Amino acid sequence: MTVPETNALHRRMNRVSAVAGTLLVDGFHYLALFAIGGAVVWSAAHAFIGMAGKGSAGIGDILLLFIYLELGAMVGIYFKTNHMPVRFLIYVAMTALTRLLIGDVQTQEPREWEILTISGAILLLACATLVIRYGSARFPSTSASTSP
Repeated sequence: MTVPETNALHRRMNRVSAVAGTLLVDGFHYLALFAIGGAVVWSAAHAFIGMAGKGSAGIGDILLLFIYLELGAMVGIYFKTNHMPVRFLIYVAMTALTRLLIGDVQTQEPREWEILTISGAILLLACATLVIRYGSARFPSTSASTSP
């Protein structure tokens, strides 16, 4: 086998391995997204059935449904764009902290510093969302449209 034939074989092997690798990565990617989406729907349905079984839904239950909604939206956006919407993770964290704060106030009498700590964390996450939104509006990503 000559050097040009060896080089041609090497290039073909690289193309085949790149195609096979991309196919495997994309397959795993879609399988994982469907699994995560299914788990979110399953968990949301389980929580809703539990609320229906109780005959009522408290504010904590409703906030839990919002968390599931935000997680589902995040999976949908990631499925469509291949980009992780970090803001949705922050929204989930803010909603979870709000749920924690409301639950603490309803079930026990939290200390003032506990309320201030949780409220401060929510404010910090809100500021982070503002910074991210400002940054993405002011400095839009050009590589986002070219990445796979």
